[in-house]
Amino acid sequence: MSSRRLRPDLQRGFTQVVGVGGIGTGTIFALQGNHTLGRNESRMGALVDARDYCKLHIVEHYLAALLDLHGSSDTCRVVAVGNVGADPAGATLIREMDAIGIDTRYVRVEPGCRTMSSVVFLYPDKSGGNITASNSAASKLSPDQIAECRHLLERAGSHGVALCLPEAPLDKRAGFLRVATECGSYRVASFASAEMQSARESKLLANVDLLALNRDEAIEFAGDALQGVGENQLRDACAEMATSQNPSMNIVVSAGAEGTFVYSRGQWSKHRAIPMEATSTAGAGDALLAGTIAGLVAGLPLADSNKRDETGKRSIDSAIGLGLALAAFSVTSPHTIHPDATLESLLLFAEAKGFALSQSMTQIVTTDDTQIKAQ
Repeated sequence: MSSRRLRPDLQRGFTQVVGVGGIGTGTIFALQGNHTLGRNESRMGALVDARDYCKLHIVEHYLAALLDLHGSSDTCRVVAVGNVGADPAGATLIREMDAIGIDTRYVRVEPGCRTMSSVVFLYPDKSGGNITASNSAASKLSPDQIAECRHLLERAGSHGVALCLPEAPLDKRAGFLRVATECGSYRVASFASAEMQSARESKLLANVDLLALNRDEAIEFAGDALQGVGENQLRDACAEMATSQNPSMNIVVSAGAEGTFVYSRGQWSKHRAIPMEATSTAGAGDALLAGTIAGLVAGLPLADSNKRDETGKRSIDSAIGLGLALAAFSVTSPHTIHPDATLESLLLFAEAKGFALSQSMTQIVTTDDTQIKAQ
């Protein structure tokens, strides 16, 4: 059976993604007890046999997989900019990124530093969080690394995506966004909750076209005085903050099983998640963002119509729809990067869940270098 992959749209989409952020590994614990871990609490947890990765690696891996960068020549370039330690973990990560087709020439190996690592904790309901080392090789991201990749951003211009993700120093990522703005890139970013106040107050978010948030990050984005308010009030406050920072900013707020809320062109829309029995939700938000970027690369609009085709099936006809499908597929694996993720496996999964391959999707899917025609 021929495998399918996404084809970038050279007019409406993008031909390059350059990403800055953390590259590292983690250890996952399944906690006993569903109550939130206390400040002074010690708790038992089972060590999970699963592979954990940092955000930049997760997002760019999925992009490379859906675009089949390893096996094709006409897809967009995906570039990683970051730092790993001179240790076995760093060498393994670079090898894995190379194997999927990510360009790692701008990933530096830092002598005397350890590769970033984190501890992920999962509750019985599959929610959870993580603690990530702040003094790893990732903290060594430097302005000259940003300068080294500037020519890539300049060459791609408005057909390039500048991807700015956490787990690297905020001030260096701010510099990357400023360079991306000067080069005319489409700027996609997310920030940890603890960074959001600094990002707001420094007006850094003026340099963001698409902001990805979870609910906790959305609260911090809107202002911590909004703790405990209703969802509509929270979204209104996020829209107001976005307008004050960058009137053209789009926002994607992931809400787990509830789905995703998208703010675009002054309006919110809700997009339903695919109901799933999750093996692990770790990395699902990163998969959502990766699928969304992949859809934008291929020229899909950001938000879909949530419509059904003539058979009553839901169809994927937008970037966010592709992101939701990939997020649902990702939670079927214990690993934060699903090892079997390809466009072929994703579409088969979506079709099994009752999704039709929409006409807009057929126009951006190729097989054996031949475009699939709409039926």
